[in-house]
Amino acid sequence: MGKAHRLAEAQRLEDIPNIGPSMADDLRALGIDAPAELRGRDATGLYLQLCALTGLRQDPCVLDTFIAAVAFAEHDDARPWWAFTAQRKRDWPAVEARLPADLRRMR
Repeated sequence: MGKAHRLAEAQRLEDIPNIGPSMADDLRALGIDAPAELRGRDATGLYLQLCALTGLRQDPCVLDTFIAAVAFAEHDDARPWWAFTAQRKRDWPAVEARLPADLRRMR
């Protein structure tokens, strides 16, 4: 099966556009097991939780992908993750400020 076009068609996390096996594993590590569980979630909060869980500053594109996944779950918005990069870049200073100090700058 290809990627879902609407949330109602997505049964597995991997059915969501932009979500492959690795990102699905990250979402499961955050306690999200089904596509519908992304409705109402804060993509920035998910990103920060993943950084805390791994002890690593995740690539900012991970946040783009989380924003895309939440948009799909809430609005059947199947745009590619990079369509959300401008939004993430606009909000990035506030996101980075919420990261622990040792994770604020990529090494």
